Amino acid sequence: MTVSPVATGIASDLELALTLADAADSESLPRFDASDLEISTKDDRSHVTDADLATERALRAILAEERPSDGIFGEEFGVEGDAQRQWIIDPIDGTANFMRGIPLWGTMIALAVDGVPVVGVVSMPALGRRWWGSTGAGAWTATHTGSRRLETSPVASLDDAAVSFQSITQWADAGQLPALLRVADRVWRDRAYGDVYAYMMLAEGRLEMVAEFGVKEYDVAAAVPIVREAGGVFTSFDGTDSISERSVLATNGHLHDAFLALTHDND
Repeated sequence: MTVSPVATGIASDLELALTLADAADSESLPRFDASDLEISTKDDRSHVTDADLATERALRAILAEERPSDGIFGEEFGVEGDAQRQWIIDPIDGTANFMRGIPLWGTMIALAVDGVPVVGVVSMPALGRRWWGSTGAGAWTATHTGSRRLETSPVASLDDAAVSFQSITQWADAGQLPALLRVADRVWRDRAYGDVYAYMMLAEGRLEMVAEFGVKEYDVAAAVPIVREAGGVFTSFDGTDSISERSVLATNGHLHDAFLALTHDND
């Protein structure tokens, strides 16, 4: 495999991100489905557990040692530092699943340079799965037989597409329920797999579209390099190339324009 200069330059950052994922798994997995899990409610009425807090603290401690000049943006403790390079962390994406004993949750770790995610690692230890990607070096996943490169699906017809819409409430709150119904009526299969898992299934070629609303940078940043390096397209719902627009439309690439047209049919 030929590795680009860009990939070579961020290889050590990817290695560090994988080390961070190991540390996160060590913090989060022992607390999964624990009888003494501590749960509290944040100002926005979302839940946070002692595992969310401990996991982010552990990752911040490693970054302070290994990348002291880089910035950090984490879900639980906010922004630290003002740097061109920023680590974006969601210690437990899918906290609601985590606290209910549902194994579809994971840690998301990204490095963004000038606001663009160039390294992404997603670890879902309750499933025994991990995915990673970096600009110019492809997207990968670990399996029981080793690692394999990811590639989005070749599906090029909406009639054959499978999609994850994440949450009916999200679409309704965004005023986009009619668009969701158009999608559901047009595609082969629609499901709400939820949270980061859906993006990883897109990168693996098992879905053709994932879309959601009300997301923050830490909800999506790690998925961006993985989906893009697998051959997909990752934008906001209106097609803007940004992770700060509070919405996502991610596709296998072949159907991005078709999904944009379908979801904005009445605009």
